[in-house]
Amino acid sequence: MKRLAAFALACAVTLAGTLATLPAFAQDSLAKIKEKGVLTVGVKNDYKPWGFLEPTGKIVGLEIDLAQAVADKIGVKLELLPVIAANRMEFLRQGRIDMVLATMGDTAERRKVVGMVEPNYYAGATNVMALKSAGLKTWAELKGRKVCAVQGAYYNRRVTQMYAPELVVFPSVPDALNALAGANCVAFLFDDTLIVSTLSGGDPKWAGYEMPLVSEDPQLWAIGLRLEDMDGPFGKLVKEMSTDWHKSGKLLELEAKWGIKQSPYLIETNRKLKAGS
Repeated sequence: MKRLAAFALACAVTLAGTLATLPAFAQDSLAKIKEKGVLTVGVKNDYKPWGFLEPTGKIVGLEIDLAQAVADKIGVKLELLPVIAANRMEFLRQGRIDMVLATMGDTAERRKVVGMVEPNYYAGATNVMALKSAGLKTWAELKGRKVCAVQGAYYNRRVTQMYAPELVVFPSVPDALNALAGANCVAFLFDDTLIVSTLSGGDPKWAGYEMPLVSEDPQLWAIGLRLEDMDGPFGKLVKEMSTDWHKSGKLLELEAKWGIKQSPYLIETNRKLKAGS
């Protein structure tokens, strides 16, 4: 009887500990951020004008403004940690960052790994940047030709399967763009938002380049949180803020601030949310 009682007690303690531990991580995330007084956000520092380095070395951009808004709402300091497509989700899962705000496409595969906040805060599509003299007119013309790309981008696999280019993969956007400028590839495959921004930025380096193809595979962008946080206080806070950014027109205002062409997705989402209020 004593052995049975001891076993039952041990099981009860273990179960209680498990039940207490599982939701605690999610429910305590906001409290932990407040306690340490810092919100750490993974951002891009090579994706103008969403997240990029000023000559002073400071990271600025539309997504940085959004990250700052979340930190201000919580009442803590903002810490920015540069990430790339290949490591941003892992940094989040490891707890090195509290949130990802880094032009991250919202895909079903990624939702198995990290939480994607809705409503999505932006949207882009896939295209290429190439010399005008290359004369590209269709996606099919990429077959068998070297195309610069960035490691971890979700559209790399799709474009390879559909059009069979020879992808030359680089760790970052600047590396891929430098390779394009050095004639190491016929085109640079990426999100059309960055390509438009690069071509309209006034840099004479890109005067002879264009975005020649019809953009494909429209993709929503999401703020990333740990899966455990999605239904906790932190997740609810960020979801509410994302809704308000759309409804209030803040995202449209930030587009104007950073010289970004108005996104049809933002216009439509703003209209829907205002109509539903």
